[in-house]
Amino acid sequence: MPFFKITLIRSSIGLPKKTQGVLNALGLRKRMATVFQPVNPSVAGQIMKVKELVAVSEVETAMTDAEMKRTRTPDPGYYIEKPGLGAELRNLIFFLFLLRWTRKTILQLKGRGLLGSLAEAFKSIRRTLYGIFLRAPGVHGRVQKQVSEAISKLEGKLVPKGPGTNRYLTLPKEAWTEEQVRAELVKLKEMEHTRWEDGLVSGAVYHGGDGLVKLQADAFEKFSVANPIHPDVFPGVRKMEAEIVAMVLAMFNAPAGAAGVTTSGGTESILMACLSARQKARVERGVTEPEMIIPETAHAAFQKAGSYFNIKVHVVACPGPLYMVHIPSVSRLINSNTILLVGSAPNFPHGIIDDMSSLSRLALRKKGSLPLHVDCCLGSFLMPFLERAGFPSVPFDFTLKGVTSISCDTHKYGFAPKGNSTLLYRNSDLRTYQYFISPDWLGGVYASPSIAGSRTGALIASCWASLMCHGENGYIDACHGIVGAAKKLESAIREHPSLRDDVTVMGKPLVSVVAFTSRTLDMYDLADAMSGKGWHLNALQSPPAIHVAMTLPLVRAVDRLIADLIDVVEGEKEKERVRIAEGKGAKGGAKGDTAALYGVAGSLPNKSVVVQLAGGFLDTLYKA
Repeated sequence: MPFFKITLIRSSIGLPKKTQGVLNALGLRKRMATVFQPVNPSVAGQIMKVKELVAVSEVETAMTDAEMKRTRTPDPGYYIEKPGLGAELRNLIFFLFLLRWTRKTILQLKGRGLLGSLAEAFKSIRRTLYGIFLRAPGVHGRVQKQVSEAISKLEGKLVPKGPGTNRYLTLPKEAWTEEQVRAELVKLKEMEHTRWEDGLVSGAVYHGGDGLVKLQADAFEKFSVANPIHPDVFPGVRKMEAEIVAMVLAMFNAPAGAAGVTTSGGTESILMACLSARQKARVERGVTEPEMIIPETAHAAFQKAGSYFNIKVHVVACPGPLYMVHIPSVSRLINSNTILLVGSAPNFPHGIIDDMSSLSRLALRKKGSLPLHVDCCLGSFLMPFLERAGFPSVPFDFTLKGVTSISCDTHKYGFAPKGNSTLLYRNSDLRTYQYFISPDWLGGVYASPSIAGSRTGALIASCWASLMCHGENGYIDACHGIVGAAKKLESAIREHPSLRDDVTVMGKPLVSVVAFTSRTLDMYDLADAMSGKGWHLNALQSPPAIHVAMTLPLVRAVDRLIADLIDVVEGEKEKERVRIAEGKGAKGGAKGDTAALYGVAGSLPNKSVVVQLAGGFLDTLYKA
């Protein structure tokens, strides 16, 4: 039914009684607005204008023709007029706004349920209120003082100062000799550091041996000026890059028509996979508010992709004791805006492989299928060779029909130099969605397969040399040694009398990472105690834990690692016994650097302080 706008004008001029009765019947007097607008200059300042939306039939049935005629004059008490385009536009905008938020509410309740939605709202309110508290007078000053002290302490550890420290802040006036440069490089290499060479570092350095390093350096030298953006100038680099992609595709059982790219690392591979999924959904389904669903153990690069590409990220719990992504929760969160599902093989925190078979079925259940990305950056050249190395495995690659993309770091267990990774797609159409092409740039047609424009061909050559130097048998042998050492560490934690009652392995790791936690000991004190023995292990949070990513150098030191862990656990248990005997309670020891950072991170509902500390760390990296 069409709607009309009644404008009631109240002035010194009286209204007919019947008219007043009509208006009273419509309730207009009770709904007068306080919007003042002159209608007749002669009564300016005395006139009040009220707009109401009523059905025209209601007015017509309540008024005589004579009264209707009178209402069309500007001077009497009221008149009727059709609403303008502006009112209709406002109504349309309000309707669309209401529709949008109703849909969002329905999807939220479908994905998280009523209790889950209330829990999320509570956390958000709590986080906001705590943020306000941290900015309160008095509190803010003390917090900033402690943050500044922590950053200064960090700077003191990372930035060398004092006698004998040379700082080069400007170009030298005169060029150095090659001998001077080499001598300074030796000093820089020998700066005090955690001895990764002795296997005391978890992950970080995926070293394939001194002989391989020399071969990589030779390859780097031969292609040091090469740039794959110019394939006609450097055809050898183009050939090697294509062959790297082909070899890795074969490792992951890619079907005919599969495609891939090389990237600068796992983060770029993940970013490109998310970009491809977003563009695919936008072009093929018209999705303008993209969402992806990831396990809480997925790499932080997925969160970075969400931030960079404006993709809403749904994080799904990975509950113990298995610590795999909860499949029913993933299923509930899938909606028309979903562009990507994600699983890890294995994940970084706990070394657990998600249930990729179930995720594949979920991806295929959607009409037209959803993209499913497998993050195998850490599993890289171990996962494809597990069975041939004599270890159990699970389905995770392109043999699962729902898997559409896989990221694999050649610079981890492929032992290539840092700055090498691959991203694999089930078909070349998916790869096309990550391309950037500018056909009308004044500098010519510009096309780039990934984020970078110019890239170093030297890294591609070094990667190719690494793959060819090892071959399948070499990688199977490496897998046997690395995973075997991880199994040895896992068995010691589960079975040794000094460890099994206080330290618990998280889930059932199948590859190179072993994570462990404790209900009786403070894990961050344990991590700091291991640091005191020269180890550089990875501290985790939610729950507090430590993980060890086995590498070839660490394989040679695994017995020392187990012995030191036993010694440290015994020491921490003794401290707990003393504290309890003194009536101080358990888990109350002195806090070291790890405990200070992760203890704060885990206890604060608002992470702004942790963000400041992390930002200060990044700033410190660029202080000369």
